[in-house]
Amino acid sequence: MLNPEHVLIPFDVSPLPPGPWLVFAPHADDETYGMGGSLLKAKHEGVETHLVVLTDGALGGDREDLVQVREQEVKSAAEMLGISSLQSWGQPDRGLESSSGLNQRVAATINQIKPNAVFFPAPMEIHPDHRAAAFFIWEGLQRSYQQGLKPQIIAYEIGVQSPVNMFIDITPVIKEKEAVMDVYASQNSENNYQELVLALDKGRTFSLADHVKFAEGFFRFEEDDLQYTLREMTHRLIDLYQ
Repeated sequence: MLNPEHVLIPFDVSPLPPGPWLVFAPHADDETYGMGGSLLKAKHEGVETHLVVLTDGALGGDREDLVQVREQEVKSAAEMLGISSLQSWGQPDRGLESSSGLNQRVAATINQIKPNAVFFPAPMEIHPDHRAAAFFIWEGLQRSYQQGLKPQIIAYEIGVQSPVNMFIDITPVIKEKEAVMDVYASQNSENNYQELVLALDKGRTFSLADHVKFAEGFFRFEEDDLQYTLREMTHRLIDLYQ
C-alpha cells in the first residue's frame, strides 16, 4: 500500500528554526531565490543569520566584470536580508566538486559560527553546483557531528520542487522578497528567475490553508540520517513515494 499524502508533504506551516543560521548558497542569488522569504522573516524575528556563497558566479553571463558585479549584488542583498556575516569562497562556477576538501572547510565554518541550523541546497536540484554543494556540505555536517557540534540539518529548494517536510509561510514578506530578487539584475536579465521563483513559492501552498499565499519548502533531516551517505539518504526519500 502506498504512503498517504501527509507522509510526503506537510499540511501546516512551521515556525522558524532557532538561530543562529548558517546558509550555504552555491551562487550569489540562490539564498534569495531559494529561501529569501525565510531569511527576511528571520530578520524581523531577530534571528541571527550567516551566509556563505560558494562560487564566483563567473559563468552567469557574458560581462567581463561579472564576478565583481555579482559580489556587489550579494552584498546589497545580504544587507536587505539582515545577514550578520557574508563569506565568498570564490570556487569556480560550475566547478564545485565534493572531493576537493571543501567538506573540511564546511566543518571548520560550522565550528567557527556554531549555528543552531545549517541550510544547504536540496540534493535533487538540477544545477550541478547545487548538487555538488549538497554532497560536500553533508560530509562537512558528518564531520561536525563527530566533533560534537550538532546543528539542525535543513535542505532548501532553489529551482525545483524536492521532497519536503517543512514549510515556512512567507506571505507577509513576499513583496520584500521580490525587492531583494530585483537586486540580482545581472541574473534576472539572463532568465525570468523572479517569475519562476514566485511560481514555485505559490505552488508550495497546494496543501496549506487558504491564507497562506506563498511558502518556501524545506527538508529537515534527523541526526540519525547522518549515518548514511547523502546518496543513500536521497534514495531513502525517493522510496517514500513507492
